[in-house]
Amino acid sequence: MEPPASDRKERMKRVTVIGLGDMGSGLARNLIKAGFEVSGFDLNAERQGQFERDGGRAASSVAAAGRDAEAAFVMVMNGDQAKAVILGPDGLAAHMRKGGAVILTATIKPREAAEIGAAMADSGIHLVDSPVSGGFPGAQSGTLTMMAAGADEALAVARPAMEAVSKTIHVVGATPGMGQTVKACLQSLIGSIFSATFEASVLAAKAGVPGQVLYDVFSTSGAGCGVANTALANIIDRRFEGTGSHINTMHKDLTISLDLAESLGVPMHTAATAMQIFHAGKSKYPAGDNWACTRVIEEIVGAELHREGGA
Repeated sequence: MEPPASDRKERMKRVTVIGLGDMGSGLARNLIKAGFEVSGFDLNAERQGQFERDGGRAASSVAAAGRDAEAAFVMVMNGDQAKAVILGPDGLAAHMRKGGAVILTATIKPREAAEIGAAMADSGIHLVDSPVSGGFPGAQSGTLTMMAAGADEALAVARPAMEAVSKTIHVVGATPGMGQTVKACLQSLIGSIFSATFEASVLAAKAGVPGQVLYDVFSTSGAGCGVANTALANIIDRRFEGTGSHINTMHKDLTISLDLAESLGVPMHTAATAMQIFHAGKSKYPAGDNWACTRVIEEIVGAELHREGGA
């Protein structure tokens, strides 16, 4: 019989986080808060320093961070990076404690997660394919939603660490790739909601509707949700950088969604339009956050939406 999660947590002590950016730093802080010994690695020296100030142990390499770790979160940007830090000669699979679990929280292509899982089959290290939702606020507050796919044993090993960083864990499948598949479906929806909000905000701006009025109506209507409300709040307060939601991430996620749709022969009219809006935003404002897409549309029509009225 599998011991309860509380007992497994008592046994699990050492956890590592690879990638200490907006999302990974939140994972690390919540793991430290939960009482784990947390090592970590990031190519950015400033992030490494902040991690140490938060109480973590910054390592000189992925291998050093993963050495003897019982669980490892991988929060990198793309599939090539995930493969390198997990499967490379200095990667986690070669240096973690046998019987431990890699928790793939990065969003990558489903087939890439499946390939990583197949390559790890004889490594003695489990893989849980578990991308997350909740963005920067969810990562920092420990309230992420996790879409976890893996064998029962893998999920049992990883669960204590996963519970420290999340509010909700959905088991969505038994094999790596299923977590990423569900995330791709989710991101097609989120990207579409974002894009519709950007367009609606510019329509309101051109018509002379104050941003606060639009926010009050939208947020209390049937269309109100966390995704739309957050986007609109950032637009009317003109916060287009530094909000923890860099445009590169959603642009990449929509690429994954459309790649999956192409492989399955599924038409994605709305998500494809959202992709073009994000592509325009990324091209014009490469350092911006998601909401910077709005500025491109505003510039076309010559109107901006501010909380207390146009400018």
